[in-house]
Amino acid sequence: MEFDRFFDKIAIALFAKNMGYERKRLFTEGYGYYIFRFLQLLKESKYIEKAVLFGIDAKYDKKGRFLSKNKTACASTDDVLSVYEKNRDLIIPFMSVNPYRPDALSLLEIYAERGCRGAKFLQNYWQIDTNDPSLVPYYEKLRDLSLPLIIHTGLEIAIESNKRYEKTDMLRLPLETGVKVIAAHMACGHVEYKLLFWRNFSQNPRFFNKEYFKLIEMLEIYENLYADLSSMLNPLKARVLRHLSTQKHIHSKLLFGTDFPIPIIVEFMPLDIDRHRKKKIAAIKNPFDRYTEVFVEIFGKESEIFTNWKKLL
Repeated sequence: MEFDRFFDKIAIALFAKNMGYERKRLFTEGYGYYIFRFLQLLKESKYIEKAVLFGIDAKYDKKGRFLSKNKTACASTDDVLSVYEKNRDLIIPFMSVNPYRPDALSLLEIYAERGCRGAKFLQNYWQIDTNDPSLVPYYEKLRDLSLPLIIHTGLEIAIESNKRYEKTDMLRLPLETGVKVIAAHMACGHVEYKLLFWRNFSQNPRFFNKEYFKLIEMLEIYENLYADLSSMLNPLKARVLRHLSTQKHIHSKLLFGTDFPIPIIVEFMPLDIDRHRKKKIAAIKNPFDRYTEVFVEIFGKESEIFTNWKKLL
């Protein structure tokens, strides 16, 4: 992992402290310090006992040839497993295996044997249509191994992304193949109003992303579909949380998640929380606890969103 992109330098300068890191150490010590502090923050959290950890595989073409690898965002499954093997009390490892790899199916078996409990797709970065029929054997292997698959939905800004592959339609074929699928980020965040820009931050459901409502419908239809709440403390996404808290008929399908190390700036989020309470939450130093407190405030401490993970793991 390297932090040499202009985007990285700006993000680290602005948000390192917010996420519990020392800016200088991130630049000078890089990946080693990033992992050290991540584990330290987990141990210090009063809410989080274990974290699902996954990397992002490189890009491959349909013939299985390596194309490229983002040096900041990409980390191999072997990297994930090396952290897990030294910290089994803290980490639940998920694999990231590009389905266009020539050895993809054998890797699924190998990584499952080594302890991976699920898989992660970033098909919008890989430029892969998840409804490609050639991927059915991959999905069948996941199904037979009883491994859930996390699929990105909604806005992506931290890495290059094809918007075409960020929609809820990307969930269809793996669901129909029988895989337990987790739709990441509630399909939220796309800017749909260019002129009346303020509508993109409105908490009025009339102005929410259409894909958000499509996902709610799919959660009602597909028994094997879940959705996670990671990366939702973003101005373009947080606005749906109060509405989502009222959709109790799908709460049994929602999974709490953070998408660490995405910054958490509670003060500026369009959240239906009393400003004094919001200020108190914003002052929490541990980023895992700060994120969790927002969801405790909106969904309630006893909400099933905090325990639904047991249905999958």
